Amino acid sequence: MSDLESFESSSYSYARGERLPVEVLVFEVTPEDVNDFLELDHDIWTLKEAFGQRLERVPFLSKEVWLNDSRPGQITVVFVWESMEAWDTVGQAEFQQALQAEFDAKFGRPVKLVRAYHELADMGIHRYSRFERDEGPSTD
Repeated sequence: MSDLESFESSSYSYARGERLPVEVLVFEVTPEDVNDFLELDHDIWTLKEAFGQRLERVPFLSKEVWLNDSRPGQITVVFVWESMEAWDTVGQAEFQQALQAEFDAKFGRPVKLVRAYHELADMGIHRYSRFERDEGPSTD
């Protein structure tokens, strides 16, 4: 396989050689506030970063939200961005401050940003490869 190669079959896909910027944020809220946080995170951060500036296309390729059962209230958010330039289009201070103000006003409870791994790594975290099944989780 070459350095930048993709492979697809009827049941999975594999790509490697990517160099896609990754943003990783870890938050803590009280366990009772997790569902409200998730709803507002989607409505404000996901949808408004995706569509709020009337961009030609969504600037991130994916966003995942992970919950940690061993640490109730811990929420990890992972964005894979199309490029640093795409990330920068929604990273403008004025736009981010407006989203933060809206989130704070609607959520109204403490949120602690525990870590921003991408910042600790000087924005150097990137996705190199991806292996995915085509079908979703089993419903057995």
